[in-house]
Amino acid sequence: MAANNDASGNHRRRPIDAFREFFEGEAAGGLVLIAAAVAALVIANSPLASVYFGALHAELGPLHVEEWINDALMAVFFLQVALEIKREAVEGELSTWPRRALPGFGALGGMVVPALICAAFNRNGGEALRGWAIPSATDIAFAVAAVVALGERVPSSLRVFLTALAIIDDLGAVIIIALFYQQGLSWLDLGGAAIVLALLVLLNLRGVAARWPYLLLGVVLWVFVFRSGLHATLAGVALGLTIPLHTRSGATPLVQLEERLDFIVPFLIVPIFGFANAGLSLAGFAPAALLDPVTLGVALGLLVGKPVGVVAASWLAIRARIAEFPAQASRAQFIGVAALCGIGFTMSLFITLLAFPEHPELQAAAKIGILIGSVLSAALGIGTVAAGGQRSG
Repeated sequence: MAANNDASGNHRRRPIDAFREFFEGEAAGGLVLIAAAVAALVIANSPLASVYFGALHAELGPLHVEEWINDALMAVFFLQVALEIKREAVEGELSTWPRRALPGFGALGGMVVPALICAAFNRNGGEALRGWAIPSATDIAFAVAAVVALGERVPSSLRVFLTALAIIDDLGAVIIIALFYQQGLSWLDLGGAAIVLALLVLLNLRGVAARWPYLLLGVVLWVFVFRSGLHATLAGVALGLTIPLHTRSGATPLVQLEERLDFIVPFLIVPIFGFANAGLSLAGFAPAALLDPVTLGVALGLLVGKPVGVVAASWLAIRARIAEFPAQASRAQFIGVAALCGIGFTMSLFITLLAFPEHPELQAAAKIGILIGSVLSAALGIGTVAAGGQRSG
């Protein structure tokens, strides 16, 4: 069209095209989350702080706004996580044991070592010890954004490794939440959840392709799980694992739902969560707070524990001939990508809320550790890959 060409006849890209191109990019979700987190930090330390914190604690029906975000919206986030895990395990990057081996060992080491570091710093801290799992998770949106920013310096084999590791890492975080961060259980509500889950499995076995019966039962399942004492987001995981990847009619309900969530989760739900939980007031902050055991345990767990755990466990798997080193990757590139696993923002914040629900001072210390550890891990990872890796196609 003439309106899209300049005087010399060259095509001019419309603003809407640039907008669409940005949101279709792999790094876009991470960039939006960064913007939301920065905005929360700025507002929490501005004259609008009282409005910000007041809005989060405002009642909206049976729950506070913050609870709707952390318990309901994040259930949708975990639904997408479960859909991705199932798809990758059935026919994707995790569909065979050789493919699972290296990221599986890397994820295991990358969860155990940070947890041990954090626990060691808080072994005499009483309630603070509940935060041992905070540095054990990787934020896939931020990590992928960093890899995309590095471009051709990261070979495709390492991109696949990082993505698979982050997916397994998410599964590990779900298991940790289910096992260690629950309150007193209501067996009546757990029974109701079990009945609903059985109905979801029945729909799957019958090959029901329509998504609405699953989603409707998923809402009922969320209510039962929320009331049961388990964390409500586990309902999203259970729902995702029951939705069929393929049906006899040729439909792909799981893929279709995952595609619907591909925009909603990274560009709406996760940024809202980041905005609601990254707002840390620094009023009265003293440098001595950086030496708080919780802060140090979380920060060093992410910055040191993650790369050490990932590299050490991966090396053991390769030495045992269980796995192979990623093709066309240098050691420096591999170490750099392992360091990027220390970006633990979203899931680490989430576990912080579960670990210290009634201790805002411990939440604040953990959030400082998460911010420091994640930022330094990103800088270390990007710097290591950029300085030590050759450009690859």
